Amino acid sequence: MKNKKLEQKEAKQRHKKQLKTKRRPEPSLCRPSAILTEYPSILIVCEGRNTEPSYFNQFRLSSATVKSVGEGYNTKSLVNRAIKLSKEKNYDQVWCVFDKDDFDENDFNTAIQLAQQNGFEIAYSNQAFEYWLIIHFDDHQGGGMHRNSYNKKINELLKPFNVTYDGEGTKLVTEDIFELLDGIDNKTHKKRVDLAIVRAKRNYDKFDHKSPAKEESSTTVFRLVEELLKYL
Repeated sequence: MKNKKLEQKEAKQRHKKQLKTKRRPEPSLCRPSAILTEYPSILIVCEGRNTEPSYFNQFRLSSATVKSVGEGYNTKSLVNRAIKLSKEKNYDQVWCVFDKDDFDENDFNTAIQLAQQNGFEIAYSNQAFEYWLIIHFDDHQGGGMHRNSYNKKINELLKPFNVTYDGEGTKLVTEDIFELLDGIDNKTHKKRVDLAIVRAKRNYDKFDHKSPAKEESSTTVFRLVEELLKYL
């Protein structure tokens, strides 16, 4: 027979072992590693130094970072500038924003091809960027509208709101103008930017796109705006 003291000792050891198995693991004193969310980065290289950057920089995105720069270059030279800027940082998207204006048709079309060859997106306007602003308020059906008429047309549309666009001076899309562009249309009760997207798509689809330089009036700025709206 086992010694009574030995049996008691063994029973005590078994009891301790059972307690250990039931005991919860001690909490770790180490903090969990922080999860860093990397937002997509978008580079927008604009022909105009004022109008386009002042417009795109007012988009308040919550899940993307945008760098919009006005370079003062045009058509092919703008795309070449975008190539250089895109190499300075690893951007997820690069957009080239430029106008037909009075530039040579071949230069305009070649710039679009060059951008595409480099994997860039293009938001062009024929004739100019302000056409995109106009169709927020006016259901223009496409066709000829010379850019020299844009400033007058925009201010006619803004007059009921007591806001002015200085298209012959600063050429800035001010905060007041941007709020109207993003606001609700009184007749349709829809957001003006949504109306502009629909109108721009409709007018764009009227052309065969064999020569964008001949497609007046049209704009593909709606593509860039649709992309930015994903990250609000």
